[in-house]
Amino acid sequence: MNLSKHKVLVTGGGSGIGLEIAREFVTRGNQVAICGRDSKKLKLAQSSIGAQAAIRCDLAEPYAIPKLVADTSRSLGGLSILVNNAGIQYNYNLLEKNPNEVFLDAAEEIQVNFTSLVALTAACIPALSENPQAAVVNISSGLAIAPKASAPVYCATKAAVHSFSRSLRYQCEDSMPHLRVFEVFPPLVETDMTKGRGDGKISPGDVAAEVFRGLSNDRYEIRVGKVKYLDFINRIFPTLAAKLVKES
Repeated sequence: MNLSKHKVLVTGGGSGIGLEIAREFVTRGNQVAICGRDSKKLKLAQSSIGAQAAIRCDLAEPYAIPKLVADTSRSLGGLSILVNNAGIQYNYNLLEKNPNEVFLDAAEEIQVNFTSLVALTAACIPALSENPQAAVVNISSGLAIAPKASAPVYCATKAAVHSFSRSLRYQCEDSMPHLRVFEVFPPLVETDMTKGRGDGKISPGDVAAEVFRGLSNDRYEIRVGKVKYLDFINRIFPTLAAKLVKES
């Protein structure tokens, strides 16, 4: 896939993986809009990478998507690549947590990580369909392959993103072949979300570099770093893969 002269929206683009993917798109001569919850962080990010627009948007709010799509269209004059990167993760033991808190946290995780991804993708299809080379890039996780114990809802949402990405790809193959659907499976990455968690993290920049190698080669499922080995182990020894990730 050609990766220049696109109009790109990156959700969760104010920091971490989203920021580095947005930076790479700008470097390659694309017009880029980033969105996120924190206006101050977004403005700093926009300035640091030279993005076309920074759009404040909280995807936990179900009615935020129509405005985001309208703001993106106004800023970029169209859209050819959507990067669904925004995500949140709550770590807790379901057996010990107050049920009311579980409901609120789960509802937010599902909305941000999955429901908004589906809704935003659907809302962007008309704009994406107008471009001869278009793409949806969904940032999933190695935890979609094998979940960890401490983030039951987060892992479930990433498994849902994986299934959704495949189904959407099948639909596009039949009805809209110029729209490519990519899915990215990062390992544990050094971001604000993972502060104080785990060892052996890789940088957001390393993830972005692997993403662009995959996009340029039309590799629709892009497994990054250790996830390549996890996927292989899961195919041959799924019990071992589950054990390796369970307490990560």
